[in-house]
Amino acid sequence: MSSFDRVNHDILMGLVAKRVADARILRLIRGFLTCGVLADGLVGPTDEGTPQGGPLSPLLSNLMLDELDKELERRGHCFARYADDCNIYVRSVRAGERVMASVERFLARRLKLKINKAKSAVAPPQRRKFLGFSFTGGATPKRRIAPQAVARFKERARELTRRTQGASLVKIVEKLSRYLIGWRGYFGFCETPSVLRALDQWIRRRLRSIAWKQWKRGRTRYAELRRRGVGRELAAKTAGSAHGPWRLSNSPALNIALSNDFFLNGLGLASVAESETA
Repeated sequence: MSSFDRVNHDILMGLVAKRVADARILRLIRGFLTCGVLADGLVGPTDEGTPQGGPLSPLLSNLMLDELDKELERRGHCFARYADDCNIYVRSVRAGERVMASVERFLARRLKLKINKAKSAVAPPQRRKFLGFSFTGGATPKRRIAPQAVARFKERARELTRRTQGASLVKIVEKLSRYLIGWRGYFGFCETPSVLRALDQWIRRRLRSIAWKQWKRGRTRYAELRRRGVGRELAAKTAGSAHGPWRLSNSPALNIALSNDFFLNGLGLASVAESETA
C-alpha cells in the first residue's frame, strides 16, 4: 500500500527511539539506513527509504506502520496488514473511497508516506489479493488463491518442466517436487481444493508431454506404451498420431501408460492437493 523507498529517516528514528533507549543501537540503525546503495559499481548516498531486502527492513516497516494500526483500531475498522501490504474492509464503495482518502491523508501528514496508487484501489474483496490470497464471492466467501499467484505457480512450473532441458523424468520430478512441497505449505491453506486438484492434473499432463517428447520415435513410443499396459491397437494409433506432445498428453493411452499412481507412488511426485484421487 505505501512506498518504503521513500521513508523519512527522522520520523522512523523517532519511532524507534520510543522503544529503544540504547544510543549505540540507535546509531547502528541510523547507519543501516544511511549506508548507501551500490549502483553501476558506485555507492550512492541514501537520504530516505529502507534498504530493500535488508534484514532490519521488515522490522522497521512494522515499527513505522504500527502508527497506522493504532489509528485504524481507534476508528474501529476491520483490517489486515503485513509489512506495507494492508487491506481495510468496509461496507460500501462510498465508505471505501472515504476511508482511502482519510488514510492517505493520515499517512502523508503523520508519517510522510505516500500510498502506491498503482497497487491501491477500492474494490470488492474478491477482486483484490492479500499475500497471494483472495476470496470467492457469494453469501459465504471462501479463501482462494489469487489468480496472480496461480499464474506465478504455472510460470515457475514451466521453468522446472521444460522439455528442452535434457534431464530424465526422474530428475525433473525430484526437482519439481521440492518446489511443490514448499508451495503447498503456503497455499494449501486455501479453501478451494478444486483449484489445487486442477493444478495437480496440469502438472501431470506436462510431465506426460515430456515423456512423450523424450521417447522421440514412433517405434520407441509404441514399445513404451505396450510395455506400460496399453493395448496393441490403441498403442499403434497413438504412436502414429500426428498430434503434438501437449495434446497427446491428455490421451487415453498416455493416461494408462503414465498413470497418476505412476507419478505419485512410482516417481514420488508431490501433490499440491492434500489428497489426490482424480
